[in-house]
Amino acid sequence: MKRRILTIEAVLALLIMVSIAGCTEKVPPGPVLTPQQSGTTVRLQAISVVNESVAWASGIGGTVAQTTDGGQTWNAYVVPGADSLQFRDVDAFDANTAFLLSSGGGESSRIYKTSDAGATWTLQYTNTDPSGFFDCMAFWDSNHGAVYGDAVDGSLVILTTTDGATWNRVPTANLPDALPGEGGFAASGTCLVTQGDSTGWIGTGATTNARILKTTDRGRTWSAHLTPIVSGSGTSGLTTVGFYDTMNGIAAGGEISDPDSYSDNVAVSHDGGLTWALAGRPVLPGAIYGLSVVPGATTPTAVAVGPGGADYSTDNGATWTQLDTLEYWSVAFASPSVGWAVGPEGRITKIGF
Repeated sequence: MKRRILTIEAVLALLIMVSIAGCTEKVPPGPVLTPQQSGTTVRLQAISVVNESVAWASGIGGTVAQTTDGGQTWNAYVVPGADSLQFRDVDAFDANTAFLLSSGGGESSRIYKTSDAGATWTLQYTNTDPSGFFDCMAFWDSNHGAVYGDAVDGSLVILTTTDGATWNRVPTANLPDALPGEGGFAASGTCLVTQGDSTGWIGTGATTNARILKTTDRGRTWSAHLTPIVSGSGTSGLTTVGFYDTMNGIAAGGEISDPDSYSDNVAVSHDGGLTWALAGRPVLPGAIYGLSVVPGATTPTAVAVGPGGADYSTDNGATWTQLDTLEYWSVAFASPSVGWAVGPEGRITKIGF
């Protein structure tokens, strides 16, 4: 058998090819951002992702947008009689069922529900207290949910439902004492989140300390826990919360009145929200308005958005990488490969890792 002798040049070329191939296999693909047509030009402030195909978005001017094909097409419209309202939160359960929360003073804070894919909407609750202002809502299932609002007359305001139809205020005796002026920021619909069958957390602000309120019984009772997030003014504190499971979570916010500043605005917890420690500062300046943990990611991955752009972290907030420089208000994920961020001028961007 004749031996094939390789020249030194050929050996070197082969080694380079192998090295390049090995490096190519080890470098993970970066995030992919795909702008989509929402069908509206108003500011979208909330996004609820049911699965990789179904998502609902909401915004000012009584606007709702829906997709059932992964965002290839969005159907946007104004809820009849609600064109003056700002729908700053939406929570959906399938292509037919969703709740809307409008935010504003007095009767501008309302709760709506649809069971027929938005063909009709039922007004379930109207806030009648002139000092009231709803900030965010979240659900454990389609029958059990909670709504958080700014404190009124020195008392925290939390509503709950046990049938997905009627809402009742949690008795003050079941709540911690409110701090002076304590409230929330109706920026992204994520200042209240739920986990599992009965656990939930609320991020507060606009007072002396930014706190996390926690429930383990579907909102019947709540406890309060301090965080190191920047606070002390009526425009600073927590805006958004996310939990990977019942023990490990991340919360964010900042100083909303200073869009160019950097502050201690991200914290993490490993004991179910009882104690919090500062995490790394994001690349994006100003306050974080919305945050979403990414379900199914191989490492604790979160995406944070705000007027200053969008960042992501794959190490539970220790370090952050810039994702986009465009302005966003809210973000949510169905899986590592499918999520959406929404913002002004009807902006909807699909995100995949």
